[in-house]
Amino acid sequence: MAKSVSAAGWAARDPSGILSPFNFSRRAVADRDVQFKVLYCGICHSDLHKIKNEWGNAHYPIVPGHEVVGVVTEVGAKVEKFKPGDKVGVGCLVNSCRSCDQCADGLENYCPQLVLTYNSVLPDGSATYGGYSDVMVVDEDFVIRWPDNFPMDKGAPLLCAGITTYSPLRYFGLDKPGLHVGVVGLGGLGHVAVKFAKAFGTKVTVISTSAAKKKEAMEILGADAFLISRDAAEMQAAAGTLDGIIDTVSAQHPLPPLLSLLKAHGKMVVVGAPEKPLELPAFPIITGRKTVAGSAIGGLKETQEMIDFAARHNITAEVEMIPMDYVNTAMERLAKADVKYRFVIDVGNTLKVD
Repeated sequence: MAKSVSAAGWAARDPSGILSPFNFSRRAVADRDVQFKVLYCGICHSDLHKIKNEWGNAHYPIVPGHEVVGVVTEVGAKVEKFKPGDKVGVGCLVNSCRSCDQCADGLENYCPQLVLTYNSVLPDGSATYGGYSDVMVVDEDFVIRWPDNFPMDKGAPLLCAGITTYSPLRYFGLDKPGLHVGVVGLGGLGHVAVKFAKAFGTKVTVISTSAAKKKEAMEILGADAFLISRDAAEMQAAAGTLDGIIDTVSAQHPLPPLLSLLKAHGKMVVVGAPEKPLELPAFPIITGRKTVAGSAIGGLKETQEMIDFAARHNITAEVEMIPMDYVNTAMERLAKADVKYRFVIDVGNTLKVD
């Protein structure tokens, strides 16, 4: 019988969210599995929510990380898509039922039996552990082929932040040149949303509570306009100008001022996940036949499409590289939004294995 794979990572043991070294085992490489050495892993805001049990569904110990890239070291006997030495990525999901309508449509992310990359349970009952670790073993159907010459460190966050914003822009038709798209929040998700929306040829307005972000939004990320959401006069002047909005904010915030920015029939898509419910008054959506929708990551086909699009258009995240043992400080800073714009752990060079 094939031997399980020894793994080392960093895990949270309780809602303090403090991460510390953790040794565990990955499953033995099965016929359709890909084993790869993790080189980089992005830190997503949802990692912070999960390790602190802010969404109420934590199963400790948790090894977070779902923006994982690395190099294949071994493949199962029936693997067809990958070979040792290939660069690969794994995003937010590692399994699904493969038989429902969503799976049949390439939307595994909406499968009722979706298995997440960490803090989830595989069909055999084993827990999933994420990319804050030295090695991953994943079914080949849930592995992304990494484009040649596309940076792995700055590209890693696209496996969550990228697909989370690319998918709604595409699905809701906000990817057409000439449209005017608003991006609310300029964090890990928002800054990538701006880059994709610009690559699609849209006019982009960033909406933020922080005036300090105006310069970087326009000069570094290429936004066309910037609104301070707390400035009533600015918001009033921009009323009815946007075809769509991607709302990336994961903290409590009022929706009516944002809805006022939409044209009639405009769409606001929520991709940030505040822990408390948002208030949605009826009149602002009734009076302009406006839509408020949600979107969660993307299926494997679309995630591959997104990575290939990013490689062609040279879209990467703005990142701060950190060593593995800095991760707790990084989480404290992330909670205060003190990062431009995504922490990426240099797992390959800095994770010490006992």
